[in-house]
Amino acid sequence: MIVVFGSLNVDLVCRVEAIPKPGETVLAPRYERMPGGKGANQATAAARAGAQTLFAGAVGRDSFGEEEAAILEREGINVSALARVEEATGCAFITVAADGENAITVASGANRLADAASLASVWAKAPSALVLQMELPFEETLRAAREARDHGVRVVLNLAPVPVGVDSASLRALFAASDILIVNEHELAESAAILSVSGADADSLANALAVEAGITVLATLGGDGALIATGQGVSERFRAPRIEPVDTTGAGDTLCGVLAAGLDAGLSLSDATQRAVAAASLACLSFGARSAMPKAEAIDAFLAGGQA
Repeated sequence: MIVVFGSLNVDLVCRVEAIPKPGETVLAPRYERMPGGKGANQATAAARAGAQTLFAGAVGRDSFGEEEAAILEREGINVSALARVEEATGCAFITVAADGENAITVASGANRLADAASLASVWAKAPSALVLQMELPFEETLRAAREARDHGVRVVLNLAPVPVGVDSASLRALFAASDILIVNEHELAESAAILSVSGADADSLANALAVEAGITVLATLGGDGALIATGQGVSERFRAPRIEPVDTTGAGDTLCGVLAAGLDAGLSLSDATQRAVAAASLACLSFGARSAMPKAEAIDAFLAGGQA
């Protein structure tokens, strides 16, 4: 079983020709409402990939909160640890350009009140992993990681987004309580800078960060796939299939959830990563974050076709 402690949002999505520049207004013909939040997205990706999944976090006592919890339950996700609080359910405002790139603003709402204490009854279920992101309060995320470590549970940390103003001591503490760090190229550079780590390219930077933080680093590289660095100086590379992306929203969350599901199923980190890279590519072929996430059968077929 996988436990995901993270954010849940309602996504309001607009599609435009180009993402507006500062001070610029662009018109979209309409907007769409979709379920979102990095935590809930990753839980959905894990569940669709075949893992028994429990989601913990917080939603408001409003219609959005009830509807979003029901959506997770329909995915087969256990929401018994999802708190209802006196704050509006989180909301994300997403602009998607014609080339598939996106810009996102998140109003945290109820996510600010998520409490790691909601996980107290979870550890007895002996989960294989705790999956974390950075859309909840830093202190609660760190507390959850430490409690998981105390119970012998592997911690998969997606440092997205890199917390604004976090200092090196706090970041080191979070890394020390985690086993696998997942970052994109921007997050890799930001976290390395906070820890005063340098490197000539993504491979050397990831290896330097792995050594400095004492953690396995999985860096996603967009169309170039991903790499794993353990601090041994040589990175393992994973090729991404060549696709024409329609919408990259949720690709990173897909990778995180499918990776955790693969590890839960007993795959090696290398095999789980290749599977996750393939799933993330599939997620770029349709609009939306969760709506584009593939199920296990689709990932199997994609891999069997030799495209990843």
